[in-house]
Amino acid sequence: MYDILTLNKIAKIGLDKLGTNYNVSDNVQNPDGILVRSAAMHDMQFGDNLKAIARAGAGTNNIPVERCAEEGIVVFNTPGANANAVKELVICGLFLASRDITEGVKWTSTLKNEGDAAAKLVEKGKGQFAGHEIAGKKIGVIGLGAIGVMVANAAHSLGMQVFGYDPYISVDAAWGLSRSIIHVNNINDIFAQCDYITIHVPLNPSTKYTINNETLALCKDGVRILNFSRNELVNNEALIAGLESGKVARYVTDFPSADLIDVKNIVCIPHLGASTEESEDNCAVMAAREIRDYLENGNISNSVNFPNCSAPREGVMRICVMHKNVPTMISQITNAVSAVNVDNMINKSKGDYAYTILDLSEEHEEAADSISSIDGVIRVRIIK
Repeated sequence: MYDILTLNKIAKIGLDKLGTNYNVSDNVQNPDGILVRSAAMHDMQFGDNLKAIARAGAGTNNIPVERCAEEGIVVFNTPGANANAVKELVICGLFLASRDITEGVKWTSTLKNEGDAAAKLVEKGKGQFAGHEIAGKKIGVIGLGAIGVMVANAAHSLGMQVFGYDPYISVDAAWGLSRSIIHVNNINDIFAQCDYITIHVPLNPSTKYTINNETLALCKDGVRILNFSRNELVNNEALIAGLESGKVARYVTDFPSADLIDVKNIVCIPHLGASTEESEDNCAVMAAREIRDYLENGNISNSVNFPNCSAPREGVMRICVMHKNVPTMISQITNAVSAVNVDNMINKSKGDYAYTILDLSEEHEEAADSISSIDGVIRVRIIK
């Protein structure tokens, strides 16, 4: 029986994927795994039994990922599970950036008590909310992951000329990208050429404040910017200054903050990107499957702190080794199991960390003890 702690409400369709061998609750003590959405975990202390954390969503900023790696805890996310939900809201954001819809709706609500005169007042006042069409305009998509590719393709289908930038684009993403998307190698080309800019990259030290005073200075006057990824990808002070100067015509963001709310030409959406029933279901199912496969089989897929490493079960006993990515480690591990046949072995690395799976032809628990004593080994698990 595995104990799973839920830190947020996780869709039942996902929890059902865990099966009957799981005790799932929001008050489990010393769990084997944690399912989480947005709950802050940086101040949490983890018990020795915790093996995995699965985030039902793409971002993991609420999880102490590096500390988890040091403690031998695999952190999973669910890339692509909410991509369609975010893509649809970004397309909505495109129209909100182009047409003064939100202000028009606010103004219309003031006519409630005008009676029969309301219709005439609408016709008289609607001109103040005139906007622009997106067809024929240039849009730059920064980041061509699961969401960025879908946004780029959708924008193209709406008649826009689409420029895409991503120096780390995956093979799968490249296959999914329309041939009509113009792939640029220099991010500054996005800033210099595009009427609209939408950003879809993770937040890290290299991407923080991608939109800033310097990059805005490269933009056309009247550029329209969309941010449905992370708040700190945009420097709010620079953005507001750009609005005041006319460099930026409108900013649509899914990350409201006090300095942005109720500022003219800023549309603040209350973080609704993945807030659809379908998205929450997809993320829950994917997170549950990831954590179950790891706990039961030792397989890792979609981890943010350890390499993806999976293999079909062979032999009688499986040993899973989390270790530092350093020389001679593999030879030391194989020497520790030299007394028995190894039916299958796989090793993968990711940055400073690596993961090795060994399937043994017979039980040999002493080997796990020997592996645990190797300098640089973080955690060893036996799965039968």
